[in-house]
Amino acid sequence: MAKSPAARIEALVPELNEHNYRYNVLGQPTISDQEFDKLLHELTNLEAAHPDLIRPDSPTQRVGSDLSKTFPTVVHDVPMLSLDNTYSEDEIREFETRIRRELPDEKLRYVTELKIDGVALSLTYENGLLVRGVTRGDGLQGEDITPNVKTIQSIPIRLKEPIPYCEVRGEVYLHHDIFSAINKDREKEKESLFANPRNATAGSLKLQDPRLVAKRRLSFFAYFLRAPGESDPSHAESLDRLERLGFSVNPERRLCNTIEDIVAYLQKWEKKRETLPYNTDGTVIKLDALDQQQKLGATSKSPRWAIAFKFSAQQVQTKLHRIVLQVGRTGVVTPVAELEPVFLAGSTVSRATLHNAEEVERKDIRAGDTVILEKGGDVIPKVISVVTAKRSKTSTPFEFPDTCPVCDTPLVKDESEVAIRCTNSQCPAQVKANIRHFASRTAMDIEGLGIALVDQLVDTGLVQGVGDLYSLDFESVAALERMAEISAQNLMDALEASKAQPFNRVLFALGIRHIGATVARTLTDNFGSIDRLRETSAEDIEAVHEIGAAIAESIHAYLQDETHWALIEKLRTAGLTFEAEQKADTGPRILEGKTVVITGSLTRWGRQQAQDLVRTHGGKPTSSVSKKTDLIVVGENAGSKKDKAEQLGIEILDEEAFARLVGEADTSL
Repeated sequence: MAKSPAARIEALVPELNEHNYRYNVLGQPTISDQEFDKLLHELTNLEAAHPDLIRPDSPTQRVGSDLSKTFPTVVHDVPMLSLDNTYSEDEIREFETRIRRELPDEKLRYVTELKIDGVALSLTYENGLLVRGVTRGDGLQGEDITPNVKTIQSIPIRLKEPIPYCEVRGEVYLHHDIFSAINKDREKEKESLFANPRNATAGSLKLQDPRLVAKRRLSFFAYFLRAPGESDPSHAESLDRLERLGFSVNPERRLCNTIEDIVAYLQKWEKKRETLPYNTDGTVIKLDALDQQQKLGATSKSPRWAIAFKFSAQQVQTKLHRIVLQVGRTGVVTPVAELEPVFLAGSTVSRATLHNAEEVERKDIRAGDTVILEKGGDVIPKVISVVTAKRSKTSTPFEFPDTCPVCDTPLVKDESEVAIRCTNSQCPAQVKANIRHFASRTAMDIEGLGIALVDQLVDTGLVQGVGDLYSLDFESVAALERMAEISAQNLMDALEASKAQPFNRVLFALGIRHIGATVARTLTDNFGSIDRLRETSAEDIEAVHEIGAAIAESIHAYLQDETHWALIEKLRTAGLTFEAEQKADTGPRILEGKTVVITGSLTRWGRQQAQDLVRTHGGKPTSSVSKKTDLIVVGENAGSKKDKAEQLGIEILDEEAFARLVGEADTSL
């Protein structure tokens, strides 16, 4: 006798959840993908016919409807504290000595775990069912991203053992192969690439469509369990229990009875970390006994019973095939190493800047060399040195050319810098770079005007400089290779929308040497219009606070040049703004008179956009932390500026807290 729909659903849901657990957590599937998909298809059809029978723990509920445009803020029951960091084995020994001093007569044992380079998450379960997933945020409160969390297959929707209430914390991360696949897809779509798996993870969790999150195939390691009224006596036992509940717990953990055991663990994984399929940037050492953890307690920022040991920057060897020269928008010619692709700190590296001719000569870098690579801040690859013992006997030093590699114009050595420049402003490489800068997100923000399209526009002669962009017509753009009518219309719409950008953005977009986004803002605030700026002497421009002689001379010379002024008039005729908007006095603002530092990698805004928000609310953005700093906003990999701010007792906000402060909490990626 056939089972009723209700009975069949009751059988299918736990069966599919068990298969999902065996595949995504244990890595031990017992049925084929085809068999799993067949069962899932059956369940989906049954639920579609009987929506009243859908269970909250059904695997079909992992991807729900779109999130709202805001992520609700949730206060953590227990703060999610950060860990003190160290790069020294001696400091690990000091950490252990401090604990022995506080607990002199007690037996001590530690758990060492890999520090996963991902994004921290808090999960709440009620009666065994996942009810909430919240980001760490500022440690006190985070954002509720539950629909996105449910798409992560290694996070159980229902626990394998019943618990009335518990909180589980862990790290969301990306496997190396999945990260590479994501970037390959983005490259095909002409989208900017993620710098590393951690940034990709953070960005994925903030997406507004859970279906897109599901495609990113994020993973999760659990490392903390809080179950009021039934806690385990030790951290190691709570990790074991998390596994029984259905979570993936990092298997490379170890119980250590002595400091020698701890150091051996650190040294082992410092050497072996590149063998892992995911990124780890260190290890975490925790006192095992939970009652001892409670005795030691915590400071306002970090627990006293745990510490993170950070690994030194990873280095790898690879072959340098050749040195090529790139010409930037200001004419600077930069040597770039083309490398045998090699995996380093979470991504595959095939190119690395060599900075300038003096750097190449100082390190004696040659084509065909075996070189040692490192990533600065685990993001930017750089050549540290040459393995001269592996150098060919026929190798010859690299010689910088006398003429531009693109337009053959004689190169000029800039006496005030180490730079070597092409002085031909019509050099195709400079023209393309200037257009890309003009269209960039922090300048005119012309969506769709990417590298490939810029190359086509210049190579076909449709555009000979930024002044021609606003003369483009739909038919000419649509006729370009790989340009559909929809894409052409989107570009025309983006060009039209860019005309609304304020004067400071336009001034920055011109690409004047030494005029960054901050300087452009200062100049527009002080002079108000391009015409007044042109009428002002270099000496008077230099008199403005934070404007140096080089900046003043550069802007003055640019505006006196008739060719440049003709470009400005052409853009003004096209409808661009060359006068600052007169704003009414709205009274005190939230950051009035405060000095604010933005540091680290932000996912919500670019650095310049965040600084613009500071200015909008009356604050003054600066780049260095000092006693005069009132507030620091930190993104991922904040580094030494955050450390200094903590030492000086300066208020620190993460990205979400800053968004709430300035009323931008509904801003999506």
